[in-house]
Amino acid sequence: MTDLPLSGFRIGVTAARRAEEQIALLERRGATVIHAPALSVDPNRIDEVALLAATKDVLSAPVDIFLATTGIGMKSWLTAADRWGLLDDLVAHLAKSEILARGPKSVGALRRFGLRELWAPESEEFEDVLAHLRGRDLAGLRIVVQEHGQSLSMAAHALRRLGAEVTTVTVYRVDAADDLEPMFGLVEEVVEGGVDAVTFTAAPAVAAMMEAAATAGHRDDVISAFQADVIASCVGPVTAAAFEMWGVPSIYPERSRLVAMVKQLETELPSRAGGTSLEVAGHTLLLHGDDVLLDGVVVKLSPAPMAVLQALLVNPGTVVSRRDLLAALPSGTAGSEHAVEMAVARLRAALGTRCVQTVVKRGYRLAVTT
Repeated sequence: MTDLPLSGFRIGVTAARRAEEQIALLERRGATVIHAPALSVDPNRIDEVALLAATKDVLSAPVDIFLATTGIGMKSWLTAADRWGLLDDLVAHLAKSEILARGPKSVGALRRFGLRELWAPESEEFEDVLAHLRGRDLAGLRIVVQEHGQSLSMAAHALRRLGAEVTTVTVYRVDAADDLEPMFGLVEEVVEGGVDAVTFTAAPAVAAMMEAAATAGHRDDVISAFQADVIASCVGPVTAAAFEMWGVPSIYPERSRLVAMVKQLETELPSRAGGTSLEVAGHTLLLHGDDVLLDGVVVKLSPAPMAVLQALLVNPGTVVSRRDLLAALPSGTAGSEHAVEMAVARLRAALGTRCVQTVVKRGYRLAVTT
């Protein structure tokens, strides 16, 4: 058996950071990868003058509630404060506030600098942080929001409508890739059906692709392709939310991790490709074209056992006689029931002995789990 569950699939990768790691994960599973960075290799460009001014503004008055939204944003901000000689003051100032964190990465960055969050949503979605605050009396409270790569001005406005005084801290802005030609090429691939899925590891990457599609006159075509056949695979709910405004369905793993996103594609792509999927003797058996996958792992079958498997799959769980299996074997195979027995033995060696059951004096059947 060969661990190539993505064999035959073409996947677009829009990441700039950790792109090599993601591409390696996909290629090791058999995928053909088209790399089209949506964002700059150095996406987190900091305007030091503006960030220093924002930091001094935060320090100018007590903070009641502090919202940390990204790990890299918090790390970059506090590291910059250290360069300016303001780290101790900033940490002490924020430590007096009620700290809410969007997810585990921001929690990790906070704790690294000695700050502790009071609460963080399990969903890792900023919308749930806002929902946590909506039921409270925020009148007169000063809330500081650490922005991620995109503006949170809409969220700040919503909090102001609830009576809060809101200060946003823009740590960095995300820039588009320096060379956009690969992205325009990926847009064409999506429109023409040349890829089966496209992966996104940051919400700004979604916006960048849609902007490229619009510039090329293909935005509606890209949206239609994602709504139809092409999978929009996101690393987590925050990235997936960027597709909602376009009416594009997307998938994301339960844990917002790169490996989890790739593993989700291992099952999602074959299952959407029109293959047959069955639970057989406690295993997941999937047929996609000429590929056979057992629990996501490709199984290589020679023609005779493949013919037996296909005959058993016509009516899964139904007994197929040796005579009918003999008729299903490729031409040139020895014309006796011994040839059937050999083909069944090879099939069992590949799938496991329990996957194909012998029914005495009648034939064989797949051990389909009901």
